[in-house]
Amino acid sequence: MKHISALHSSALRTVSSQLMNQTTMSAPNLEKQRKMQQLVNNQPMDAWDKCWVEGATPWDIGHATPVLLHLIEKGLLPCGRTLVPGCGSGYDVVALANNNRHVVGVDISETAIKRARELAVSAPNAENFEFLKEDFFTWAPTEQFDFIFDYTFFCAFGPQMRPAWAKRVAELLKSDGELLTLIFPVSDHEGGPPYAVSVLQYEKVLHPFGFQAISIENNEMATGMRKSQTRSYVFKEIESRIHACKG
Repeated sequence: MKHISALHSSALRTVSSQLMNQTTMSAPNLEKQRKMQQLVNNQPMDAWDKCWVEGATPWDIGHATPVLLHLIEKGLLPCGRTLVPGCGSGYDVVALANNNRHVVGVDISETAIKRARELAVSAPNAENFEFLKEDFFTWAPTEQFDFIFDYTFFCAFGPQMRPAWAKRVAELLKSDGELLTLIFPVSDHEGGPPYAVSVLQYEKVLHPFGFQAISIENNEMATGMRKSQTRSYVFKEIESRIHACKG
């Protein structure tokens, strides 16, 4: 692993969510998950769009992520150009956007992007966000990002794809940028999606690209099967930069 300094390294903030036994899932969501897995494992080329077409989207909770709303309210997130990969219906994109934070939501599914645009058409902050139908792994934006928010995106890919994910994040994020990722599902189950994840699995692929964890916390605001416990540590120099950039 290369040596990392605060000046030249990107920052990783992680908030973990706990996967509970599948029997705690509602019957409709369990059926959606089974359908999603069937589509993704059998038709990988356009599987994610088919999931949206057929309503097999168990990750879509119908509103912005609660802990993200909390961090926004407290002013604890970076300002600047922001990316939400695998944005789906776009709830988090709209929630993040303001005059100090332009947000780009990207999804490989044309159906998801169409839905996001329809849901956000009358949003009062519409000039502060945009939705693009793009493949995260091949997309070439003209500018890098100050902040990336990843939730239920990393876990959509098997372990063999994770180094490519980390490489893309490193390419898209500015040298002093920050990645916020909600780690889900924290478990040891086989197969997916969602595939099992852990803090160590994130660190394994991100450390070679100069990422340093500044905060790791359990997500007490997770709902249903995403309940969790609490632990944290913060790299204060980066935290001060975040607080100075309230918007």
